[in-house]
Amino acid sequence: MSYIPNLKTKYKEEIVPNLMKEFGYTSIMQTPRLEKIVINQGVGKATADKKLVETSVKELSLISGQKAVQCLSKKDISNFKLRKKMPIGARVTLRKNNMYEFLERLVKVALPRIRDFKGINSKLDGRGNYTLGVSEQIIFPEINIDTISKIMGMNITFVTTSRTDEEAQALLREFGLPFKNLKKN
Repeated sequence: MSYIPNLKTKYKEEIVPNLMKEFGYTSIMQTPRLEKIVINQGVGKATADKKLVETSVKELSLISGQKAVQCLSKKDISNFKLRKKMPIGARVTLRKNNMYEFLERLVKVALPRIRDFKGINSKLDGRGNYTLGVSEQIIFPEINIDTISKIMGMNITFVTTSRTDEEAQALLREFGLPFKNLKKN
């Protein structure tokens, strides 16, 4: 028997029936689901210090439990001292079990560690996707604060199969994302 993450089980047993009742779906296949989670970290100072990108890749790999990759610049921008194909950031795309594991750690461990936390904004992109900006990577327990050279933020994007923002918000709320000032019907 293989390992199944808690949130994946919760999705099948609780979230799908709740969403079917809330939106009046006739089939399980109509319910929105989480497709992937993408974590991006742009390192603007990487033009001056190449080690920052390597550190960023290492930290993202620790946080996500999956190897992160470097992002390269697409064109030259002289004002920023940027050359084409220079490393300027890191990203990792999580799917299936890794995605559910990361989401559970984010909701239960990392977000509560943010100082003066009152919830996350409830603004989605119009196509059912949500991006959460985190200003410090040290909210994740995998990161050792003593080894940090520079505090960097990141964007965490939740890509769903929902057609509307309302459906996506209901799905993410059911997964436990703490939206602030959210009206529940």
